[in-house]
Amino acid sequence: MRVYLLLMLVSAAVTYLLTPLARWVALRTGAITAVRDRDVHVIPTPRLGGVAMFLGMAVAMVLASRMPFLEGVFTDSAAWAILAGAGAVTLLGAADDVWDLDWFTKLVGQVLAAGLIAFGGIQLYAIPFADTLTIGSSYFSLGATVLTVVVAINAVNFVDGLDGLAAGLIAIGGTGFFVYTYLLTTQASSTDYSNLATLVVAVLVGACLGFLPHNFHPARIFMGDSGSMLIGLTIAAATIVVTGQIDTVAVSARQAIPAFLPILLPVAVLLLPLLDMGLAVVRRLGAGKSPFHPDRRHLHHRLLQLGHSHRRAVLIMYVWTALFSFGGAALVVWSVQTTLWVVGSAAVVALLLTLGPLRRLTPRTRRASAGHGPPA
Repeated sequence: MRVYLLLMLVSAAVTYLLTPLARWVALRTGAITAVRDRDVHVIPTPRLGGVAMFLGMAVAMVLASRMPFLEGVFTDSAAWAILAGAGAVTLLGAADDVWDLDWFTKLVGQVLAAGLIAFGGIQLYAIPFADTLTIGSSYFSLGATVLTVVVAINAVNFVDGLDGLAAGLIAIGGTGFFVYTYLLTTQASSTDYSNLATLVVAVLVGACLGFLPHNFHPARIFMGDSGSMLIGLTIAAATIVVTGQIDTVAVSARQAIPAFLPILLPVAVLLLPLLDMGLAVVRRLGAGKSPFHPDRRHLHHRLLQLGHSHRRAVLIMYVWTALFSFGGAALVVWSVQTTLWVVGSAAVVALLLTLGPLRRLTPRTRRASAGHGPPA
């Protein structure tokens, strides 16, 4: 555990120190987010924060490769494939931060980056749900891998709309995922605690933590697409690694751990981004618009409409992410029944926090906050 925490700290420190440099570059290259009708920020803000995050992760990964404890993780090219894919999407996102690429160009770049990690050995070969479902065809495996990565990338991108939101969500949810992968690794082996998924999530969480002081409201820099794409690809890669590296059937038989956890945990970490993206796609297609057409009806916009301040809206989404991710990770040590009782009780508290402002609204302002027009 101490090795992973050290690497998390290294990733955080490098990211924190390099973020001002990324801000300087953004100001001089025009990578600045203007204030648009759908935006919450009120002044133009530089982006390119994802570049600093990637460099923090890269330094930590290179350091990890020199550690005897993690020697087994670097026996093949998988770790470097993830880093290469992360670098590719960071460059793609940086180009978008500077030049505002069209959606099709970004989608093609995302597919290529996903293919890069797939050909490096990171592929979804099986889905651990009840009896493990094996993907027999190599083409289906490649397609499932690319689809998983592209969905995760865009889910994070959709939810990245408030200062500190995406970085905080992944830092919190990733910590739950990190605890889960580490505990599962220790239970799968009594001698070797090295695991690629645990390493990848640790350096990702570190990068998010290092970036967050610069990005929390009021933000001095945004992560931009370079950051949201980096986060999405990395968390997806860790998910795929978990499904392939740990014999969850054997672990479940010994420890009474549900075999579907490798799928449940990443979904729990990305539940709010996935929900936000799904609602946005349905909403926009239903209105006859492109799924990529921007609007002001994301989850964070709705929290602001309820009466929450910028910071409180972000903190509430942090609470929900912690609830789902740590609730899923708790299944490693608690029974399903105990976990459901604890998560259910916590969900009631989270719901009261979320809907709290409604108690202070009149019926007319409540209708306005729900999107039924301004009060008279």
